[in-house]
Amino acid sequence: MAVKHNTIDEYISDFSIEVQEILEKVRATIQKAAPEATEAIKYAIPTFVLNGNLVHFAAFKNHIGFYPAPEGMEEFDKEFSAYKKGKGSVQFPLDQPIPLELIAKITAFRAKQNSEKKK
Repeated sequence: MAVKHNTIDEYISDFSIEVQEILEKVRATIQKAAPEATEAIKYAIPTFVLNGNLVHFAAFKNHIGFYPAPEGMEEFDKEFSAYKKGKGSVQFPLDQPIPLELIAKITAFRAKQNSEKKK
């Protein structure tokens, strides 16, 4: 049975030091791009919430999964061309630099999108 985490800190603490460092960088990047967003655990993974779910991220054996919802995927399709992706997700391999600048751009885009939806 999977471990149930209540906070992002608990989630991150389950990984190796190397992966923890990457997850903390992703987390800080999202926080900086959307400072008003709050942290949560949804779908058993770290989630940032701002007028609804903003972005999710998770660590796997060989990659970091990033989930900006389908709208975020469509907008950044060209930037994602180097990565394995799904309808609402993209995989950043652990053996390559994580594109933090891209994560920041996507998070800001999603924050703007969610605030416009709220209006």
